[in-house]
Amino acid sequence: MKIRENLLQMFKQAKGEFLSGEEISRRLGVSRTAVWKHIEELREEGYVFEAVRRSGYRLMSTPDVMIAEEIKAGLNTRVFGSEVHYYPTIDSTQNKCQELAKAGAPEGTLVVADQQVGGKGRLGRVWHSPPGTNISMSLLLRPTLELQKCPQITLLAAVAIVETLRDFCAIDAQIKWPNDILIDGKKVCGILTELNAESDRIHYLIIGMGLNVNTTAEQFPEDVREVATSLYIAKGEPLRRVPIIQQILYRLEKLYDVYLEDGFAPVKERWERCAITIGKKVTIRTLQGSFTGYAEGIDDSGVLLVRREDGSITKVYSADVEIHA
Repeated sequence: MKIRENLLQMFKQAKGEFLSGEEISRRLGVSRTAVWKHIEELREEGYVFEAVRRSGYRLMSTPDVMIAEEIKAGLNTRVFGSEVHYYPTIDSTQNKCQELAKAGAPEGTLVVADQQVGGKGRLGRVWHSPPGTNISMSLLLRPTLELQKCPQITLLAAVAIVETLRDFCAIDAQIKWPNDILIDGKKVCGILTELNAESDRIHYLIIGMGLNVNTTAEQFPEDVREVATSLYIAKGEPLRRVPIIQQILYRLEKLYDVYLEDGFAPVKERWERCAITIGKKVTIRTLQGSFTGYAEGIDDSGVLLVRREDGSITKVYSADVEIHA
């Protein structure tokens, strides 16, 4: 796989110019027959190459596929995405990432699927993701961190995703505490963080991210059409998924490094700039019951602060949050 990864990297760096079979062979350290074989395999996956005698090959177009080589080609990260596992169809990227973590996979391992048939969201909900449209991925982390601080990772991931959508995709997205990304009040992305730990240390932490990219309104089940959206619906045009994955990983790694070095304060500041919840009247639903109040913000640990009608402040650690119009 390393050969194909380097081959794609070469063609992307060539920016549409021809590369001779001899040059490719020399730089990759393989025979020209092997070069031809790898190019034919890429053609079968949807890549379009032009081949001209005495000039060589040039890459004409790239399919919207999330194979490992495509993600890693041009990925500007230090650790995140250094190991990528791609599956056309899978039950859940979270489940697969759990398997890899238990087998000793390194921090930064990414599991990506074109289609999930058993995708899961928060509180055991099903995450709907038709084939060929969305991003379903799970990232493995192995932080040296106190257990009580782990929920902050979810808020950190939300910031990285929203900043990617705002800066890279030019879409105004916002965070609804704790783990929903909204566009025009509708959910476009969910984040699920799962933990494996003992009382005194974390073995690993997995961030699952499900982002609706090119789903049309008709592709959503009827029961979620009024509350779900996609980047395609927001922009009115399809977007390529791999560059979005690369941007999320890049921004997530940079923010993660800042967090490990400087703590939650800089993450909190950026989260508040992205949040839709703060200052809004909300209904909080927990297993213990429901109440209504105003979201004041989050505290220094990431807990939601809600002011009730009597003026008291309630700390909300886990709940469904409904924002009133």
